[in-house]
Amino acid sequence: MQKRQQPGRRAVLGAAALGAGAAVLGGASQAGAAGRGAAGGHDGNELPVPLIVGHRGASGYRPEHTFGSYQLALDMGADVIEQDLVPTKDGHLVCRHENDITATTDVSAHPEFADRKTTKSVDGVKLTGWFTEDFTLAEIKTLRAKERIPGTRQHNTLYDGVWEVPTFEEVLQWAEREGRKRGRRVWLHIETKHPTYFRKLGLGLEERLAKALRAHGRHRKNSPNFLQSFEPSSIQRLDRLVDCPKVVLLSTLATRPWDFVEAGDPRTVADLVRPEGLKWIAGFAQGIGPDLTVIIPRDKDGKLGEPTAVVKDAHAAGLVLHPYTVRNENTFLPADYRRGTDPNAYGDALGVFRAYLGTGIDGLFSDNPDTALLVAAEFRKH
Repeated sequence: MQKRQQPGRRAVLGAAALGAGAAVLGGASQAGAAGRGAAGGHDGNELPVPLIVGHRGASGYRPEHTFGSYQLALDMGADVIEQDLVPTKDGHLVCRHENDITATTDVSAHPEFADRKTTKSVDGVKLTGWFTEDFTLAEIKTLRAKERIPGTRQHNTLYDGVWEVPTFEEVLQWAEREGRKRGRRVWLHIETKHPTYFRKLGLGLEERLAKALRAHGRHRKNSPNFLQSFEPSSIQRLDRLVDCPKVVLLSTLATRPWDFVEAGDPRTVADLVRPEGLKWIAGFAQGIGPDLTVIIPRDKDGKLGEPTAVVKDAHAAGLVLHPYTVRNENTFLPADYRRGTDPNAYGDALGVFRAYLGTGIDGLFSDNPDTALLVAAEFRKH
């Protein structure tokens, strides 16, 4: 394990610097050189380093992608709140982690939609259930959200049925209201889900997202949002449409982005995190969001190994790193950080946060923003 990073080593990264595609500042001698955002906060800079992204809101405590989850994450102090976008049949963007809404809504309890259950192949995976692209927005609004993993998060099932599925437009309006209330801008981390799949259906995500951002003045270099996708071509398309910061999400090393599969591009994630791959990404994005195993792999027993060179190499290419996702429960933690035998009990999440933040990453996604923020404070510039 590398020596733990000391608080204050990383520079505070302002919105203006990110939006301009500025190089990531890696040393203490450069601290404070990043640009200041248009609206203040966090001691004069909008975003601290490392920042904490509320993964689908505060989904460790409320059903994901609901206003209950988003609001709680913001109230806990999350620096950025994540949304995943999928379209409805009539072209509206709604916030769901997947277009398959079987596990995250009560759609199966609606007899009027029983005949909508179907089997599809989404990015090469065969799925049976109900899908947003087969429903109008009005129909989606008759559904209620529920906990996706009730066996792990039984306490979240208390809130099943409380909230409806939010539209992206409603999230933008919420962010504006909360920003006025708090006297600072509310940052969002916005993902296009399965963009190649939806473009083939005539439901291209990027143009719809760009139009919504422009309508709310969130399309500029210093706008308070990151745009993210597992498909680099989606980020390239967005780069031609809007100027706000963009992040290429990366799965595990052996995988290929689905748009690469469709295009016959043989490169894997392992290729993309090499210096030449990172240089290519830096031509149209300001950051990467790798799976945590890309930053610190796990050994054959599921324990944390030694950090890779990806953080150093990405910073050298001028990219920030926002890896995903730390959760508090044993079932999600490296084997050496689990405590007890109950997979749904909390393990040593604080230790895991310290291990990952100690590599010098610029941010981290978590279902538990309060836990993440407690540790992030140890690494921030004071």
